[in-house]
Amino acid sequence: MATQQTPPAKSADPAVEAELDRLAVMPIAQLRVRYREVFRADPPKAFGPDLLRRSVAHRIQEKAYGGLSRSTQRLLDQMMKAFSAKPNGKLVLPRRIKPGSVLVREWKGRSHRVVVLADGFAYGGNTYSNLSEIAGLITGTRWNGPRFFGLRSKADESSMATRADRSDTERRAPTSPIQSRHLGGGSDYRKRNAELARKTAGRDARHGR
Repeated sequence: MATQQTPPAKSADPAVEAELDRLAVMPIAQLRVRYREVFRADPPKAFGPDLLRRSVAHRIQEKAYGGLSRSTQRLLDQMMKAFSAKPNGKLVLPRRIKPGSVLVREWKGRSHRVVVLADGFAYGGNTYSNLSEIAGLITGTRWNGPRFFGLRSKADESSMATRADRSDTERRAPTSPIQSRHLGGGSDYRKRNAELARKTAGRDARHGR
């Protein structure tokens, strides 16, 4: 079970808001200049006014309010790798819990509380990189951490089971021999070819060929 603790929102910076308003009416020539200022690079030639505005606005807000957390950046990197490996595949976002959330798990009459951090999990005064480590400490056996703390949905479990069954079936499926008698492979094939060659040579000799 997870309880969400929403961090206090940052108040908007009037200077940032004013610049965002100016971007909305800024001509493309000025947008290119502003892009060079904030990114220290030339804008892509394919960028029109809309993409220039979006890029500059994002960069301005990132500098003022902070960028992506390392965990979010890692997630995006993983998604990009998955997309590169399988462009037509389906990208599935894992269930994510905000930092500050508390996971509570009852085990053998005792309540265990885990605090979600930006880059790990706090439990018993120590920090761990994943929930499986904590689940192992609690139970004394190997456990899937997200499953132990109820973060994996039934659909996820069903999908994982289907993939596991498919993999197991593929592992157990018998492989076809490289050479098949039906296809004329192996020593039998060579013997038949040799016999056929001898018969053909004898027939040709009888007919004076």
